[in-house]
Amino acid sequence: MNFIETLRWRVMLQDYTPALPEALDRGMVTGYTGFDPTAPSLTIGNYVQIMLLKHFQLHGHKPIVLMGGATGRIGDPSGKDKERELKTEEELDRNLAFQQSQFLKYLDFEQGPNAAIFVNNYDFYKELNVLDFLRKVGKHLTVNYMLSKESVQKRLETGISFTEFSYQLLQGYDYYCLLKKFGCTLQMGGSDQWGNITAGTEYIRRTTDGVEVHALTSPLLTKADGKKFGKSESGNIWLDPKMTSPYKFYQFWINADDQDLPRFLRTFSLKDMETILHLESLISSDPRTVKKELAEELTRRIHSDGDFEAAMQVSDLLFNPKVDADFLNRLTDNQYSDISEEIPSYFLSGKNLNGLPVIDLLSGATTICQSKSMARQAILNQAISINKVKVNGLDEVLFSDQPIRGKWLLLENGRKNKYLVVIRD
Repeated sequence: MNFIETLRWRVMLQDYTPALPEALDRGMVTGYTGFDPTAPSLTIGNYVQIMLLKHFQLHGHKPIVLMGGATGRIGDPSGKDKERELKTEEELDRNLAFQQSQFLKYLDFEQGPNAAIFVNNYDFYKELNVLDFLRKVGKHLTVNYMLSKESVQKRLETGISFTEFSYQLLQGYDYYCLLKKFGCTLQMGGSDQWGNITAGTEYIRRTTDGVEVHALTSPLLTKADGKKFGKSESGNIWLDPKMTSPYKFYQFWINADDQDLPRFLRTFSLKDMETILHLESLISSDPRTVKKELAEELTRRIHSDGDFEAAMQVSDLLFNPKVDADFLNRLTDNQYSDISEEIPSYFLSGKNLNGLPVIDLLSGATTICQSKSMARQAILNQAISINKVKVNGLDEVLFSDQPIRGKWLLLENGRKNKYLVVIRD
């Protein structure tokens, strides 16, 4: 399949300009997608557009990642029902540098004539004063044309600043600059960007002599429950492992609604069509296997093989009854932090630890047992373990060297009830 056919099969195609398929058939096309650095990291929501660029490159075309060093200072009104809060220049520069480092993992910036390139649109504007911009750009798109855009129409009642209203002018000029410097003739984005993208094609039509440029958008991805894709109950799913751990990232896919799996497979998997169709055939009978396949593929690709293995270790601790004390000692502090958010956790001062009776730990310092009598009974029933070591006597006490690295105690009351005690100074 060619690029357009691939996107259509993967349900990643919304709109495109009529002449685009012929242009793609004629040879390598240079195309771009813009990313404004208004967040400290890329999210899984951004990854939809990254996959668009990935397939574009895999089909032999040249992708440009346009970082919005300038447009990020303005704020895109698309998809927003109120004015964005402007970020500081220092924050935007920091975000841009970090996001750029993330992109290096997802596209090929080194090999062949279609190697991806980075461009910062701040370079287009840093030497351009406001009068030059108004003469060069503002003169060519009428207010009537700009008002007709859906992103503006939705904000007319609630209000839109001139700053955000002018965003489509900057995005249009971005396209013009990329055309002139790199021969870029395709702009891609989410369907909410169609108005901004076509503002660029219109500006180029009016300011160049018959140059043919194109537009393509993908549908916005929503979940089966109608909610915006890319968020969990605790917020955004970030591509930075420090903001969303590999374990939580893995669990996001494991916890996906079965109804979302066909769309997720086609949008995010790089497996071939035959394999994806086979996985889709398993959804009704064995959705867990499908989720594991998808979660593993994406965790390995977006993070690393090592991060996937670390996520599996956390899963083992939570769900595999056969792990031992040595296994606990091998887990990292980051993995314990993940565990602390998955099971009931308690905080205990290290000053109160040494010599603390286990009974008091179970029913006083924590609420693992509702009373001392229940704690005694659990110990007598051989149900209590601390760091995978059984508590055998009612008179046992804790020692200061018992917590793993002085920080963690895993308590178990029976096979299924796990608790984490976090030791603080």
